[in-house]
Amino acid sequence: MKCPYCGFTDSKVIDSRLNETSNITRRRRECLECSSRFTTFEKVEEIPLTVIKKNGEREPFSRTKLLEGILRALVKRQVSRERIEQIVDDIEGNLRNEFKYEVASIELGDQVLRALKEIDKVAYIRFASVYREFKDLEEFTQELKRLK
Repeated sequence: MKCPYCGFTDSKVIDSRLNETSNITRRRRECLECSSRFTTFEKVEEIPLTVIKKNGEREPFSRTKLLEGILRALVKRQVSRERIEQIVDDIEGNLRNEFKYEVASIELGDQVLRALKEIDKVAYIRFASVYREFKDLEEFTQELKRLK
């Protein structure tokens, strides 16, 4: 952090406070060169994600859309809402941690399938049948065999 008084690039943090409503951290700092004190405000910058659909169209990533797709696959299954939210958090976190600005819908769907395969096989098949667009019973049967 550059001192606004002398331009020295090293300082120490004296006090930190998190603003709960806006996720902004207020830090009181002291310059290690001139001992002047100053305040900084820090906010995490989120990378906007774009999903590249199968037809090549691009649309903004929608956490809600991802959650709804998973919820449809888990209708009448015994999986808690907290667990479902955790799956969505993990997928979104993985994408952001990889510093990707764009993700193919195929990759997104594969991540959902991996998560569903671990927690509920029926939900996995439900999601796979829509996501993979099975053309006939043979493709569906092959997926069941792979699941076993």
